Amino acid sequence: MELIPVKYCVTIEIRNSKLNLVIIKPPRLLSNLGGSLHHREGGAFFNTVVSHLTELAAQRGHFHLFVFTKPQYATSFTHVGFALLAQTPQAALLETGMTTIKDYLSQVKQPAPSQGQVAAIVMNADPFTKGHRYLVEQAASQSALVYLFVVSNDVSLFKTRERKELVAAGVSDLTNVVVVDGGDYQISPATFPAYFLKSDQEIGDYQAHLDAQLFATQIAPALKITARYVGTEPHSKTTANYNRALAEVLASHVKLHVIERCQDQAGVVISATRVRQAIKDGELARVQDDLPPKTFAFIQEHLASLQARITTQQKEGF
Repeated sequence: MELIPVKYCVTIEIRNSKLNLVIIKPPRLLSNLGGSLHHREGGAFFNTVVSHLTELAAQRGHFHLFVFTKPQYATSFTHVGFALLAQTPQAALLETGMTTIKDYLSQVKQPAPSQGQVAAIVMNADPFTKGHRYLVEQAASQSALVYLFVVSNDVSLFKTRERKELVAAGVSDLTNVVVVDGGDYQISPATFPAYFLKSDQEIGDYQAHLDAQLFATQIAPALKITARYVGTEPHSKTTANYNRALAEVLASHVKLHVIERCQDQAGVVISATRVRQAIKDGELARVQDDLPPKTFAFIQEHLASLQARITTQQKEGF
């Protein structure tokens, strides 16, 4: 039986008086915990199972757990110590343990009371390109403060620490931009596993709406965010669907600004995908103009290790 580390997501589903537990470790399914367990004594048995899982996780040093489940089961989890983070008609996300969303938000710089528009951008930046920089510039020129959340996961080519450092270097001259680690609450494997799993489209839509709801009801109010900036997405279906979910959910909470993607001199959209392909092919010259100097220098210096990561990811089916 696999355990539930900090960023793992537990999906619990009850059908025909049976309790099915599945533990998901992005980006792959780890295990099905023995299929179905008979629903012996209703809530008492449910409490025992959840208690056992949390105890096992604690024994291995994991004290922060998430549950991704159906809305009708959310109350059951709140009765055993989980706190509801977000809910849509299709799904609910809850957490329990140490380092909660309140702890996460308390570590983020708070805007001054007299601040003007406070905006947010969430990006993976794998790696940070001039296209990303263009989006940040648009938000910064229209806002008093911009929170730039960098997605926290290590299933991308560039590790979280590397991506955050390159983003910070790439916007260091923009004094009203604050770079923030996205933690477990911004398109993370907990809130939005489909972004990393490339799962069934319908499931992805459910998860996108849930992530957007979490941003709208938890993060935006706490940080006084009134605007969210995204780029148009002509290539990634997952990202395009996420942008649609944002438009639907944020309509009554936060103004969504959709910015046309930056293009190169040939009229081609600048994309991190194209950069990663150039890294794989060892042809950096063809994307040098797409990259800020610090990003390009980092790739030059670490080309061999980045290519090795690509090879490993391909073997592991990423």
